[in-house]
Amino acid sequence: MATSNTRSVVVEREFAFPLAQVWAALTRPELIHDWLMPNDFRLDVGHAFNFSAEWGEVDCRVTVVEPMRRLSYSWSAFDVDTVVTWTLTPTEKGTHLCMEQSGFSTDQKQAVGGATGGWRRFLDNLERTLGEEGGSQ
Repeated sequence: MATSNTRSVVVEREFAFPLAQVWAALTRPELIHDWLMPNDFRLDVGHAFNFSAEWGEVDCRVTVVEPMRRLSYSWSAFDVDTVVTWTLTPTEKGTHLCMEQSGFSTDQKQAVGGATGGWRRFLDNLERTLGEEGGSQ
């Protein structure tokens, strides 16, 4: 039986916003910029893009687009190569969002810790962006 040599970070949140609004925040570059990082994202499988931050760049490539349901892209920074997958599920109150960053090796404890804290902060930012965006529609 094979054992897994990788770890994942999973952060889940329920937002009191409609699925289409959450999807837009995950896929529109100007909204991604607001809650995550400056970017040159485009919603096309195979599109290579970057996130930019004061601490460096993240090289990415879109790998899966299932509109209003799932988005996945590679995430490569500081010799850590992972995959970020967003899964959206409609709920009675809005949208359940699951973010999984997979592919950390078992010895990348610092990267896992940084990702865990980082994604929680990013999702806090996402909630703020959704509230601002909802108020402007």
